[in-house]
Amino acid sequence: MEPDYLTAQLRELDLFRGTDAIAQGMITHRDLRAGRYRRLFRDVYTWNGVPVTHELRARAAAMALPAGVVITGRSAAAVRGAPICWPDDPVHVAVPLGARVDRRTGLLVRRADLTAVEHEPWAGGLLASPLRMCLDLLVGRALPDSVADLDQVLRCRLVDRDGLRAMLRARRDNGIVVARHAEALAIDNADSVPESQVRVHLVLAGLDPVPQHWIELDGEQVALVDLAFPARKVAVEYDGGWRDGETWALNRDRARLNRVQEAGWRVVFVTAALLRTPNRMVAEISAALSSR
Repeated sequence: MEPDYLTAQLRELDLFRGTDAIAQGMITHRDLRAGRYRRLFRDVYTWNGVPVTHELRARAAAMALPAGVVITGRSAAAVRGAPICWPDDPVHVAVPLGARVDRRTGLLVRRADLTAVEHEPWAGGLLASPLRMCLDLLVGRALPDSVADLDQVLRCRLVDRDGLRAMLRARRDNGIVVARHAEALAIDNADSVPESQVRVHLVLAGLDPVPQHWIELDGEQVALVDLAFPARKVAVEYDGGWRDGETWALNRDRARLNRVQEAGWRVVFVTAALLRTPNRMVAEISAALSSR
């Protein structure tokens, strides 16, 4: 068992290299295997009691990977404050074309040579600039996913939209046309990633939902719904884990739901399972619209 004063030194660090701690006599190989520590990446550990966030895992990746690797895409957006990643989501990294990085669990690797203006020092490694971060969010991904992430980036004001449009117009990367389409579909007032995914599926199906719409009854605002078709009085609400603690969540507030129905509205709830079958989801919402 390591001495108390060495344990205290380690406890000041939420991340540490196992080889460094062993070389400094703080712990032994046996200590690392004793269950008090959690390995995040090869040779990078944290204490079992430390909350593991995506930002922590991104810092662990920066510590574990060779020089020149850049934290980018969804992970860079999460580091900068966009609520788009769960703790265990893969860390997105850009690896220079000439560099060798072994395949590692927990990483999503993109091969790219970034220029000096496309990254900045961060956590002992490199973090993508906002524009580069957005490029890697948009290129090579399905539209519902890329738009949903960009919605949150725009909501958090992490990038200048005019600058983003100009950058996308100037690029000639594979997939850049789809990336431009994603930027055109993005909005800056979406409440959550799943809400945006629902919206994009509906738009691609030819529907035109209004995001973040207030429903009124007798001149009083009674509910702010994710998506709405005001002319048909049909609302669409995402009903899943992202809604925990949401003040206006109709799936939790039956009294408010009753008032929405009193105002003549029909509410279609989209669960996580239904969102995974977008054709069925669109069909259910279309049927609700047709019935009105």
